[in-house]
Amino acid sequence: MSEHERDLPAAEELALARSALADGDLAHAATHVAGALAQAPTLPEVHEVLARLAAAGGGGLDLFPLHHNVFVGTVVARAHLLAAAGRPAEGLDLLVAATGHAPATPWAAVPWVTAPDLAERLDPDRTARILMQVCAATPDPVPRADRAALAPYLVLARNAVTVHPEHALLLGAASALARRVGEVALAIRWATRSVRAEPSKIGEVWLGYAYRSAGRIREALSALERAVTHDPDDLAVYADIAGTLADHGRLDEALDWIDRALARDPSFDCAVHTAHRLRFRRDGDVAHLVALADFTREHPDDSHEHADLAEACAGRPWLGQVTPAVGPAVDALRAVLADDHRGLGVAVGLESPTPPSALRTLTAAAPGLRVELIGGPGPDPREARRPTGRQLWRFDGDSVTPVLPAPSAEAAAHLRQFVHPAWPHPPAAYDAAVALATLDLADLLGLLVHPPAVPPTALGRVLDGQDPTLWTRSVQVWVCLGLLHHRTDEPWAGSTRRQVLLDLVWGVEDWTTEAALFALVTAAWVDPAVRPDVAAVVAERLADAVQVARTRPVSIAASLGHLALATPELAPEARVLAHALAGGPPPGPAGHGPLRRLWRHLATLLRRP
Repeated sequence: MSEHERDLPAAEELALARSALADGDLAHAATHVAGALAQAPTLPEVHEVLARLAAAGGGGLDLFPLHHNVFVGTVVARAHLLAAAGRPAEGLDLLVAATGHAPATPWAAVPWVTAPDLAERLDPDRTARILMQVCAATPDPVPRADRAALAPYLVLARNAVTVHPEHALLLGAASALARRVGEVALAIRWATRSVRAEPSKIGEVWLGYAYRSAGRIREALSALERAVTHDPDDLAVYADIAGTLADHGRLDEALDWIDRALARDPSFDCAVHTAHRLRFRRDGDVAHLVALADFTREHPDDSHEHADLAEACAGRPWLGQVTPAVGPAVDALRAVLADDHRGLGVAVGLESPTPPSALRTLTAAAPGLRVELIGGPGPDPREARRPTGRQLWRFDGDSVTPVLPAPSAEAAAHLRQFVHPAWPHPPAAYDAAVALATLDLADLLGLLVHPPAVPPTALGRVLDGQDPTLWTRSVQVWVCLGLLHHRTDEPWAGSTRRQVLLDLVWGVEDWTTEAALFALVTAAWVDPAVRPDVAAVVAERLADAVQVARTRPVSIAASLGHLALATPELAPEARVLAHALAGGPPPGPAGHGPLRRLWRHLATLLRRP
């Protein structure tokens, strides 16, 4: 279904339709009536002209044919003509299709849909199927702002239930619709009558969902468990029970239900997705999410789309978003942004090592600020952690400048379209970054140190006004994700993309270190063959950060810890280091083993000033 090629106001479409109808040009009149219906589906004048057109065209159905990518106004016009021709069920099918296309538009808010006699003329089984189609075409629950558009279908449900008060399928479908639009008490009443009239699995599921929406969890679980007794092989219900239990803090019981489902079918997608998500929630081990990503990649034809991986990664450092920067330069930037004069004439001393990207972001946001870098103990932060063949920055006293030339304007504009500080999960970020495969290596590297201007969007204005560091860090992340798509014909071990990312990982201590490491971690998520290599690199970089942290602060240390915790197949010893750097809970069960003792020692060390 499509939108109209033109977007004329309904009144103008209607005037053109009347003119064409007066000239006897029924085809053009039909085009303009469809356009008017799309703009104003409930306007009486539009329906009046449609009726005249039908009278002139022998019913008018031939004037509104259905074909591939048909215009939504054509679909709605045909629906009304079918109802007028005594075929209301077919008309309702088309209105429901329009509702699926644009749920917030009141396509069905017309007298013939809400008329009480319609329910008498429709077979109750057909009415039930129509209501189920409405449910399938709309979100669950329907956003409050969109519910008014579905009110006519709920009126149809009320009328049908009045005419057929003991029809179990109709009552259940009506309950499902009522629940979606916020009529939870009504949904419970109808679902209860459904299972009383004819006990069934689907009836108990509808009742369980209604109780769950009302917050009556004990009754919801009882209904869903009765559904299992009706059909022990419907493993989707097991997953529903598990999800409900987990959402209310009963994680062990939830996993018991998932294990029962997997015992019946280890490959059932709903159970597999739920199992990995809940196991991750229980122990925080990213191996569960990596296994889920592998399962998703190996089973592209799942029964339906799942959001478990995205739900588990949402809001988590590096799994679903860029980790915010920390350190004295970031603190100074926040103070500058709160100052009406943007730090003009103010001098600030930065005592801790400052990543060059942080210093550049600070001076760009506050060009009138005077920055003084105060040296300290430990390894020189201006030196690469290992010799590399790539240099990004040049240090000159208290200032830092990029060594690399600026990227092309075309490359900067192209990248700016895709930069965002969040993503559903690492494989989704990898897939989205394929759009950057057309950028050459020089432009990608130039973008690391010459980030494009913040876009004039709502997101851009928020980032520019509240946290410019997040924009710079997001740019660097997407550049490094783009590097993963550079010359993918080269085998990984000797590839340009791997070597460039390693140069960045082992370069000077910088935000680009984190971005490059995230790209390597993402590569490990999508390609099991590179996991041992990436895990070894992450472990080495982590150990290096811990070693440096014994003598001076490492502003990217916590972020490196979170990156390591997102790494597939990371060694247990490295996970201990990662937890210590990230400041999280000690890994594994309580006890006094060597890993636990190491974690306590590191945590104490890293808390020292």
